[in-house]
Amino acid sequence: MNADEVLAIYRGLAAENVPVWIDGGWCVDALLGRRTREHADLDLAVAREHARRLGELLAQWGYAPRPRQDSTDWNYVVAAGGGATVDVHVFEFDDQGHNVYGIEYPKDSLTGTGVIAGQEVRCVAAEWMFRFKTAYPPKDKDLADVRALAERYGFEIPATHRPARADPQPDRT
Repeated sequence: MNADEVLAIYRGLAAENVPVWIDGGWCVDALLGRRTREHADLDLAVAREHARRLGELLAQWGYAPRPRQDSTDWNYVVAAGGGATVDVHVFEFDDQGHNVYGIEYPKDSLTGTGVIAGQEVRCVAAEWMFRFKTAYPPKDKDLADVRALAERYGFEIPATHRPARADPQPDRT
């Protein structure tokens, strides 16, 4: 998935009054204001009240469900014929701001803004993206994302996400 595809979806949803927040790898890049790596998909957070319309629009734009064993009504993947995929994360807050449905985003986590190819976008806030990225055993891409966010925002990298140190060389004297 490239930046043009991401922005076409983001702008298309905005034109239809479907607010979304960028999550995942594209969120990291938006927070950094630059593309750091290739992205297989676009992760989108959407309020439950807008989820049906989001699904309708994605279907109109050629995206179809890609069932997985872990698919639910609040977390599922759709794919276009060309291979682009969107991972949809549905949530709902009550009047007090507590998550009552779907992906358990803390309300203040959806307050970030970033930039993708010159376009300002709503996204997960930097401190929450960092928390999310350090909450599970990392893959190499996650280590790079965590390192980049830490450098940009001054976060301390937890030991679980620091690069492994090479064994010291034995003293040969």
